[in-house]
Amino acid sequence: MHFDRLRPTVICPASGYIKHDYLVPGGFYKEMWDWDGYFISIHLISRDRANATYLKYWALSFIEARDENGYVPGCITVKGLNKRLGYFPMKPFLAQGVYLAATTLDDFTWVDENYEGIKSIVQNREKTNFDPHYGLFFWDNAMQSGADNNVALSNDPSAAGSILACDINTFQLREYISLCKLAEKLGRDDDAVLFKQKSDDLTEAIARYHWSDEDESYWNVLRQSGEPVRRVTYSNFVPLVQNLAPQDAGRRMIRRYLWNEEHMLSPFGLRSLSRQDPDYNNELMIVPYSNWQGPIWPITNYLYFRALMNYGFEVEARQLAKMMMEICLRDIDQCGSMHENYHAETGEPLAPSPEHFSTGKFEGFVGWNLLVQNMQEEVDSLEDPLKIQ
Repeated sequence: MHFDRLRPTVICPASGYIKHDYLVPGGFYKEMWDWDGYFISIHLISRDRANATYLKYWALSFIEARDENGYVPGCITVKGLNKRLGYFPMKPFLAQGVYLAATTLDDFTWVDENYEGIKSIVQNREKTNFDPHYGLFFWDNAMQSGADNNVALSNDPSAAGSILACDINTFQLREYISLCKLAEKLGRDDDAVLFKQKSDDLTEAIARYHWSDEDESYWNVLRQSGEPVRRVTYSNFVPLVQNLAPQDAGRRMIRRYLWNEEHMLSPFGLRSLSRQDPDYNNELMIVPYSNWQGPIWPITNYLYFRALMNYGFEVEARQLAKMMMEICLRDIDQCGSMHENYHAETGEPLAPSPEHFSTGKFEGFVGWNLLVQNMQEEVDSLEDPLKIQ
């Protein structure tokens, strides 16, 4: 019932610059964001497959906002493209969103009409954020990744583009796989071959450079030296969402770092940074960026949940789903809505707090937190909405 009441707050009618109905995190954020919209759509589709129309609209809004090079920022407002964050390219979620929307709606006509635009956005990253020596991609800074202050990245302008990251490469891999499948569906055989090769090459590079047998973990990598960034943080686990580690290796990583109280496991969910890290904290922060240095985020916990399910940790996945449902329902009961993140040691809600709103009153955060409901359902159904069929 709580989720039924909050769900409509993420849907907005077309307005101003945004020509299609669009999805927002709700509460603190009124803009349309890249990966937020994708993950919100995962939840909406689980309620009604017709809701894939919102994911189609999300994709069209980004496609139509691209420039001649295929660049589009990861945030769009009714007043236009968001320039507050400077150069802020859309995260690699477009092609997979298009593929999910089209297959769910069983309609590829709109994809065919926009195929070159989709392709240009996905490939633009090859021009700007690709290192041919490693065959891997990099964020320019932590803010671009969405994990705003991830300690395995940097927001120091002097270190821009210095780190090859597990999450961007997994996301880009999913884009290549999706583009391959879209090309196959549309009869674009040459592109299907091209993007299959790109996905194979990227898979090999991730295994070669990001995985450490010794540490039983994926790490980000310094471009200059090739040395791993040994910080146990959220983004290390993203390759497990795509089943990139062999079963035995993935299970060892999960036992050693994820489902381990010395690192990520807290009494209230899974942390965004290991409690052993020297920068671990649970500071209430949303400006200038949100805190990914320890607090429990529902979205990271959904991704962790998918990793647990992928590697046979169904019991632990069920426990995690229960913890996350309890923390969110308690928040809704007490505050009327949810928060972005929660204190990993107390379970108390963190940002956004009342002072972050112009009204001085708590207005909440909904968005991808709705996926907490999916966790409880998917552990029984064994369905994986992130799997690219």
